[in-house]
Order: sequence, then structure tokens, then C-alpha cells
Amino acid sequence: GRFARFELALQHCEHMLEQGATIIDVGAQSSRPGAERLSAHQEIAELEEVLPKLVARFPQTLFSVDTFYGEVARYAVQSGAGIINDISACRLDPEMFTAIVELKVPYILMHMKGEPQSMQQMAKYLDVVEEVTLFLAENIDRLHQNGLTDIWVDPGFGFGKTLEHNYALLQNLTQFQILEKPLVVGLSRKSMINKVLNISPHESLNGTTVLHTIALLNGASILRVHDVKEAVEAIKLIKTYFSTGATA
Repeated sequence: GRFARFELALQHCEHMLEQGATIIDVGAQSSRPGAERLSAHQEIAELEEVLPKLVARFPQTLFSVDTFYGEVARYAVQSGAGIINDISACRLDPEMFTAIVELKVPYILMHMKGEPQSMQQMAKYLDVVEEVTLFLAENIDRLHQNGLTDIWVDPGFGFGKTLEHNYALLQNLTQFQILEKPLVVGLSRKSMINKVLNISPHESLNGTTVLHTIALLNGASILRVHDVKEAVEAIKLIKTYFSTGATA
């Protein structure tokens, strides 16, 4: 089992890098709505099987670790991870804030209403764009005051948000530029595609590419994806579109 898990991770990593991935995100915890919560020790036990070996195998690759535990963040950076990706904005583990401020690695700050187990019941906003922007701004300020400035922001598509909330965020993505931080979006195979098109996540590659295109045109800097080749192609085309002179 353990060897098979690493072999699978290795193949997956190799495949994504060949297709043009620039960051590999590794995580033990599922953040799907209603997912069972692992402890920090369980997460570390899972990561120990994979992370140090991947870092050794791909020394030039930037790895991010998806966790909301401070202890796991410390373990991840000691094991060679270069980014901490936290869905909780330091709210699920009090130790996380101390850890990331001390570790000084880039930190992905994401908005989520509630916890993964309950977030879809918490999806109520007066103005989702304003609330998410304010939440991110306040957390950036708190981190800045404690000496951490290398922060990337993620509005958290699908994390405690209805279909309408998700599309309102996408429609107003340019507003997040006022935060002056790189903007990360995770739209890949999300239910905001599948519900509209009445398809399964496996059929949503075309819809994902459409939403990626919209996001890139509206200021997204980093795409969190499953299908690397198609996302890389979208980025390449958008870059060409933006770099072509108006008089060409």
C-alpha cells in the first residue's frame, strides 16, 4: 500500500510537470463538503510517505502543501515545501498563524465560510464580493503587521458559497486587484460548472477551460487545476492575446 501510494504520486507528479505545471500541490486532507477531518498527526503520517521523496526526486520543483495545521506547515517546510496553502486563513488551528509568520514562506490565504464539514450550510452573505474582499484585506493586514508579506489570495470558489455566489465572485474578479496580491483561483471541475451544464465532474473539462479563460482575462495569476495541459494552453493563448500590440 505505502509503496503503491508513492508510485502513484510520483507518476502523477511526473505527468503534471511534463505538461507544464509550475507548482505541485500536495495535501492529505480532503476539503470536499462534509469530508472527514484528519488530525495533524494523521496528515503528517500521510505526507511522510510522499513529500520528502517527491522533493528529492524533483529538486527544481516548487511544492505547496495544503493544510490548516501549524504543525503540518512546519513539517512541510522542513521537508522541502516552498508554499503553504491554507483553506482556513489560520482559523481552524490557532498554531497556524504563529507557524506561517515564523516560517516566512509564501502563504495562500483563502476565504471559506465555516468549516469544510459545515460550509455549505453557512453560505449566506449580504454582498459576497464585498465580504470576501474585506475578509482577505483584514487577514492580509494582520499578517503584514506580523512581518509576513508574501501572501497570495484565493476567493475560495465553492467553499461556503452557492452557485450564484460563485458566479458573482467570478464576475467581479478584477475587484481583488485592490488587494495587490497574486490572485489564485480554483475553478477546475467545480460544481459551479457541473450544475449549470448538468454533467459529472469528469465531463467538465471544456467548462473548466471556459471559466479559466474568464478568470485569466480578469486578473487571475495562478490557476489551481486538475488538467494541466489544457490550463497551460489557455494561459499561453491569453498571454499572447494580451501581449499583441494594438497596431499589429
